[in-house]
Amino acid sequence: MGDIIVRRVYDDGGQVEGAAFLVDGMWPRGVRKEDLERVRWVRDLAPSAELRRWFGHRPERFAEFRRRYREELDGEADAVRPLLEAARHGPVTLLYAARDTEHNNAVVLREYLRDRLAGPDG
Repeated sequence: MGDIIVRRVYDDGGQVEGAAFLVDGMWPRGVRKEDLERVRWVRDLAPSAELRRWFGHRPERFAEFRRRYREELDGEADAVRPLLEAARHGPVTLLYAARDTEHNNAVVLREYLRDRLAGPDG
């Protein structure tokens, strides 16, 4: 099983390890598609617009955001599958645009993927 790396799309010139996935619902501002040509955009795995607006990147809401987002991910088995497969075969990089490096959807998604990989079906 490969490592799952979480990296801000604006850092390190978008350097990625292994299979790379942009996990935001909107394309990152100021980033050209050519700059991420090796990156697969999985917007189906982004939090719903309603959840994103409610969270508003407020750290005090992160625990509840995590719970709700994980529920949304449970309903996206087909969209999660390629990330799980990639992680079984090597490193995976999850790219996101948020400024907060600790309280964002990519952190929750990495947790979710690791839990799924460690589970009985992993």
